[in-house]
Amino acid sequence: MTPDISVVIPVYNEARVLPELMLRVATALNAGDRSYEVIFVDDGSTDGSLALLTAAATRDPHVVVVELQRNFGQHAAIFAGFEHVRGDYIVTLDADLQNPPEEISRLIAKLDEGFDAVGGWRRQRCDSPLRKLPSRVINLVMSRATGVALNDYGCMLRAYRRPVVEAMRKCGEVSSFIPALANLFAKRVCEVEVGHAERTAGASKYSLARLIRLNFDLMTGFSLFPIQAVSFAGVLMALAGFGFGAFLLVARLALGAEWAAQGVFTLFAVLFVFLGVQTFALGVIGEYIGRIYLEVRRRPRFLVRCVHGRVDEA
Repeated sequence: MTPDISVVIPVYNEARVLPELMLRVATALNAGDRSYEVIFVDDGSTDGSLALLTAAATRDPHVVVVELQRNFGQHAAIFAGFEHVRGDYIVTLDADLQNPPEEISRLIAKLDEGFDAVGGWRRQRCDSPLRKLPSRVINLVMSRATGVALNDYGCMLRAYRRPVVEAMRKCGEVSSFIPALANLFAKRVCEVEVGHAERTAGASKYSLARLIRLNFDLMTGFSLFPIQAVSFAGVLMALAGFGFGAFLLVARLALGAEWAAQGVFTLFAVLFVFLGVQTFALGVIGEYIGRIYLEVRRRPRFLVRCVHGRVDEA
């Protein structure tokens, strides 16, 4: 029997929270009147998570476990789950229990209203300012790149209609950000305010450095704005340099060589600023070239080692 709802949960070293996660997900889904399946994607865990998941798949017919060959990252793991979903509604959820599984029903209700994609909005986030600030930047960049203004692109508690997921599966890029990609194919998109809890066990998989790298990846993957902005900045710097050079020439003629010599030190300071901007520009160009390099190799997003549990692709 084909389920109505498919829940995809990527798992990487979350053994300490998995028992509670599985219980709460099952309780939340059993409270409704729809059939469901829960697809856990083990993303190369080394802490015993896989053993817990395979045991659950053995005793619970609703559970399917997709075991990846190694750690490929959160979004690649979700794409691996998308390859095995059968429901008309697909929900994604992190395994760390910071987003309550009990909120799934609220997202499903929005899909019933006719929306194609529904995102969770963590209005009251239980994270440090070092986590919130990069998230705000990502939200602004993604809103501009996709043309869909949302408050929280980083929340992985999201729900999609199956045609949106099928469209994402057809996209061949190796690296992609699922919430932003979905909004390129969804006609009606909305957000639902959801709860957010502090992490009770384990550690976040996103350090500040990784969030910064993710932000660069998002900018180069969905928009030409960064490289266009750098080009515009280059024009402004050229005009500013020309104007400052003309100013020094006039000052030399009007005030003498001694004053103009003092102005040279100011020119050096300005040149250092220009050099910094040029170095940043090279970095942005390098991000685009690096992305092209990754894409032309056409390596797979993930490699599935084994699938555990009931797998009926009817």
